[in-house]
Amino acid sequence: MDVPGNWWESFFNGVAVDLWLKAIPQSLTEMEADLIVHALQPAAGAELLDVPCGCGRLAHALATRGYRVTGVDLSEESLGHARRAGDTVSWEWRDMRDLPWPARFDGAYCFGNSFGYLDDVGNETFLRSVAATLKPGGTFVLETPMVAESAWLTVKERSWWKVDDIHLLAANRFDPATGRMDFEYTFVSGGRVEVRLGSHRVYTYRQLVELLTAAGFSDVVGLTRTTGYGTDPQAVSGAKLEPYRMGATTLVLIARREVRDADD
Repeated sequence: MDVPGNWWESFFNGVAVDLWLKAIPQSLTEMEADLIVHALQPAAGAELLDVPCGCGRLAHALATRGYRVTGVDLSEESLGHARRAGDTVSWEWRDMRDLPWPARFDGAYCFGNSFGYLDDVGNETFLRSVAATLKPGGTFVLETPMVAESAWLTVKERSWWKVDDIHLLAANRFDPATGRMDFEYTFVSGGRVEVRLGSHRVYTYRQLVELLTAAGFSDVVGLTRTTGYGTDPQAVSGAKLEPYRMGATTLVLIARREVRDADD
């Protein structure tokens, strides 16, 4: 696969956005919002950052619970769907590394397989940017299935999904020389076929902890959730976080922005 280095700039439009809107049931969104609240432990009315926010499903759910949420995304189409909900979320069209709010937020989160799109420098810059937006002691939650200890055991070379009237064939190939999982998505919808390429950087658990620490975080804890993605509402009830284990579907890292002494 010859994946462009900036594939994520144009990937999230049209059928890819349509599929994402249909793929996640509201019950799963509410469950994930519960997990985020549990991880961040935000005070009532706390200010939270959702980056990247996509179509805003988690930002909407948390705003409904009384939190002040800012959602950042580079997909204008996704943000268009987010804005149509008409709630109190502040939507920002910008690169996920471009976060000009020093020490503003009480907590931040990155959910939905959204980490690792960039090259190593870009991913490091993103984490530093998130840290800079948090108040000292603020908490960040990073969820990713693309941790090596999970991806190498759970990602299939080929798999099919059907979401409503959209069929998706995913073909994955790991390149050990670059540490990236390249993918080819073939969407079939309404008699049309579209092929799109993308790539995720796959880090080991230890590498992710080191990246977070270098970015200014401390007290990093690795967890997983007892349920993953799906379309059966009954399958997401009663979800909880438990210690991360080899081969778990996803990794949830919780980290705190370091509180430095005034003399540092």
